[in-house]
Amino acid sequence: MSAQHAEYGETPVIPRPDRTPAALRAACAVVAPHLLAAYDQAKEQALAEALEHDSIKPLHAYLSHWAALIEIERHPETAKAYHRAEYLARTANTPDEARGHLITASSIYRDAARAVRAA
Repeated sequence: MSAQHAEYGETPVIPRPDRTPAALRAACAVVAPHLLAAYDQAKEQALAEALEHDSIKPLHAYLSHWAALIEIERHPETAKAYHRAEYLARTANTPDEARGHLITASSIYRDAARAVRAA
């Protein structure tokens, strides 16, 4: 993660997991147990889409998305900023205000996805 979003010197709560369903689920159970149901649902949906379309692209997309989310959650201050931006976007009073918060959240997500790809 870039220094822009990861608190300087912030140590991840856990090591970066392998990009496998089992490793990501185990990491999710530690850093974001409240997301386990969503993780399991996303996995099932990706498997169903892969079978339906005879393609592994849905599985790659699911693994990439969850690897990025876990990357965010591994860094508590980054996760706090990400969730705060998402919350403020949902509760914003104007579209411009929401847009600003969504830009913050998407920037954090992009940095996390980039960090996972570079690993």
